[in-house]
Formats: sequence, C-alpha cells, structure tokens
Amino acid sequence: MISYCTNVHPAEDVEGIVAQLERYALPVRERLGADKLGVGLWLSAPVARGLADDPQARKVFRSELDARGLSVYTLNAFPYGGFHDEVVKHAVYRPEWTQSERAAYTIDCVTVLSDLLAEDATYGSISTLPLAWREPWSEHDDHSAAVAFEQVVRAIRATGDRPIRLAVEPEPGCVLDTVADALGWLSGRVDPEYVGLCLDTCHLAVSFADPAETLKAIAESEVDIVKVQASAALHVEKPAEAREALAAFAEPRYLHQVRELSGGAVHKADDLPEAWRELPGEGPWRVHFHMPLHQAPAAPLATTTDVLRAVAAGLPGEPHIEVETYTWSVLPDAGDLVGGIAAELEWAQANLVSEGVSA
Repeated sequence: MISYCTNVHPAEDVEGIVAQLERYALPVRERLGADKLGVGLWLSAPVARGLADDPQARKVFRSELDARGLSVYTLNAFPYGGFHDEVVKHAVYRPEWTQSERAAYTIDCVTVLSDLLAEDATYGSISTLPLAWREPWSEHDDHSAAVAFEQVVRAIRATGDRPIRLAVEPEPGCVLDTVADALGWLSGRVDPEYVGLCLDTCHLAVSFADPAETLKAIAESEVDIVKVQASAALHVEKPAEAREALAAFAEPRYLHQVRELSGGAVHKADDLPEAWRELPGEGPWRVHFHMPLHQAPAAPLATTTDVLRAVAAGLPGEPHIEVETYTWSVLPDAGDLVGGIAAELEWAQANLVSEGVSA
C-alpha cells in the first residue's frame, strides 16, 4: 500500500485531524476510485499522548478512519509539534533523541499505531528523526540516544503479534546526515528486528548519493529499509542561471538545505538563502525542498524523480511507501491540494508499483 503523509495538514488535535481527513483524504480516495486509501498519519505529541492514554479514544478514532475508507500502516513521528508554525526551521529537530520527551512521544505513537494498524498490514512503521541536528553532539549523546532507542524497543516488544518497527530517517545537516552515517550508527547499537531505516529519496538525492550503491550498502548491512518516503528534491544544473527562479523557494517556514557537486566534492549550505554566499556555484545544486512528484517545474529548475525511480527499481522486499510532500503550503504555485495529492498518488502508482513497489 502506498500512503500519503498527513503532515501536509496543520491540525494538532483529534477533531481537527478528523475534519481534515474528511476535507482532503476522503475526496482524494474518491477521486482515485479506490476502496481504501493509505494515510501515513502525523500526530503531534499532545494528540499522541491523549490517544495513548485513552483506549476508547483510539477506538473512536479508528472508527472515524474506517468510516472514510482510510488505512494506516505507518506514522510519521519526526515532527513533535508545531510543524505548520510560521517559522519551523531547526525546531523540527527538537526534542532530540537525548531528551526523554522524544522517547515518550515515540512510545505513545507505538501504542496508538498498534490499535490503528490496518488489518492486512504485516507490520507497522514509525519514522523518526536522525538523532538531532549535527551540533552539539558528543559520545555521551550517542550513549543517551541508544538507551532511548532501547526504551522504545521494549515498548514495541509488549505490543502484540504484529511488530511495530522504528525507521530512522537520515537528513542533510543532522547527526545522521547520510544513509552511510545511519548505517554506521545503527549497526551494532540497536536491535535490527525493531529498528531500521526510513529512506527519504529527497534527502538521498540532496546528498548526491548513488541510489544503486546506497541500496547495495544497505543490503550488505544488518539494517533493513523499513519505510521509504517517496519524495523529490529541487535540482538546478546551473545555479548561476537560476537565481531568480530559486528565489521563489527561499521561504521562511522550513529549512531547505543545499548541496553542490563540484570539484569532485559535495559542498554544503544549511539553507537556501545561505547557499549563494557559501557555495562555489560551479556545479549542480540540489535543494531540500520536497517537490510534487507528478509536476516538473519550469526550466531552469528540475526535480530528482529519477532518484526515486532508481530506488524503487532496486528495493528489497516490500517496505512501506509514503508520499511525503509536506511543502504544498509554501510552494510558489501550489494549486488545489486534493487534486495535487491525488495526482501524486497516481504518479506513484504508475511509476513505482511497476518498478517493484507493492500497491
């Protein structure tokens, strides 16, 4: 099942979530002509806590999902809250995995997902942040984070027959910046039966990593791909010729890390406005701005859907697939959200399922 991630919607209470599922997810399902629609739920920490503390509330919420033909296989537990605040930027990485609030939130999500999990799901997945923003970080922090992961694993073991698996999502600029960083940190430090990777294909593309080599490295490790976030980055072949076009994407809410491949190295900037000052501007840029899968922006801009297709073609097994374009509200020309989500899911069905991803 391919799901779409509901972190595109701003609601941070149960009533608001249900109202937005009614407003967006239900008409998306109807537009697609599908009996069931997968939704990758984002629940803010207060919502997750309230549902975890109240079995009856979980039952009612499950009935609201069922009544709309919505199936849950995965949760996105990366943003803790305030994901649609006027300015998010680095706040999305807090609390870190060294802070007790992060483990508590994730355990709440485990409890909730256990009761919401679709009947035909072989497992449930929860994606989470790559420990923290890269600095400050110490060996002591490594130890604290590993202890926190073990707390979550203990909670998962107590959930029942169908396993819940935690999926760590590498992101440029974070402690686990690349897939290689994540493999190095996770291997030997966590239980691979319960903790694996969330492979975000926008993040992978921004890092200029080779998809085939990345999949090979994962296959040779003890770490599984638990979840794939089907996403595309913004690609600029000649940044000097695209300054005006890129300016429309330098918005204030989210962090848009930029990487440049030039001189045989990958050069880094932490946000798009800084890239003009800090990068050589001699090679192609990739920008961490999740672009709609089905749309190609006007030249000189492009997207990295080729990376997504390459990953889909080589995926082992059947990890959960979540279309995660959370940036609709900050796109220069967003258009109709129901139509956009439906078109992305149609694109994913046509371009990913044929490559080996299960519908």
